[in-house]
Amino acid sequence: MKENILNKLMIVCGLLIMVSCSAHKHLTASTSATVSKTKANEELQLEPIRTQQLGFNTFSGKAKASLAINGNNNDCTLNLRINNGKKIWVSVTALLGIEVARAIITPDSIQVINRLQGIYFKKPFSFIYKYANKQIDYTMLQALLVGNAIPQALNDSTKFASDSSNNITLSGNLQDLIYKLVLGNDMKVSQTNLTNQSAGQSLQAVNAFTLAGTQKVPSQINIASVAGDKKIQVNLHYVKVDINQPLEYPFNIPDSYSQAN
Repeated sequence: MKENILNKLMIVCGLLIMVSCSAHKHLTASTSATVSKTKANEELQLEPIRTQQLGFNTFSGKAKASLAINGNNNDCTLNLRINNGKKIWVSVTALLGIEVARAIITPDSIQVINRLQGIYFKKPFSFIYKYANKQIDYTMLQALLVGNAIPQALNDSTKFASDSSNNITLSGNLQDLIYKLVLGNDMKVSQTNLTNQSAGQSLQAVNAFTLAGTQKVPSQINIASVAGDKKIQVNLHYVKVDINQPLEYPFNIPDSYSQAN
């Protein structure tokens, strides 16, 4: 973790959410009675899945992380703090607990402090488009980091299938994005696959969970992302997770730091 921490962190953050986009309805014309009945059945199928999503106002997690960017491997510790729907705070520490980078991501902006190089970075959220699909969404990144189903897939055009092991598969299209989610019989997402073939982008997230109180929280999240010639592998092993605890999101840029372009 000695060089170009700023660029590496930005690429990781960008590619984690590269294929997010808003839900797209695909209902064909039909009688109102048929449509109402179909939508009611779909809602009955989706409700147990929604119920088992991790619900929180705040989320904090400490994870041992392995980052591989185009074959360049780095190990670090990642501290995450999330204010649901509002902000994601990230602190990256290397050996001996020395912080090398800090970031805060909101639905509108991205800010990064690179402590190794004494610089900081402020960009609109649209900066992600350099590394990602232009239909990205903050909500997808948040869902991936806590092991939830991407909310864009829980829509009324999702196709349901089940196998002999009682796993459920959700699949469909969100504009130019093809998604496939595999859920266990506990209705938690064990695998998410997202593909945008025309853009040469794909993402796979594999999740494992542990019980904390009445909810299952992530214990392991492995994310593999490809966007053109950029390949990212992010493995997060959560060693601590807390839900709904008071959190602070400190982000102070030292006066001596210069702003990166």
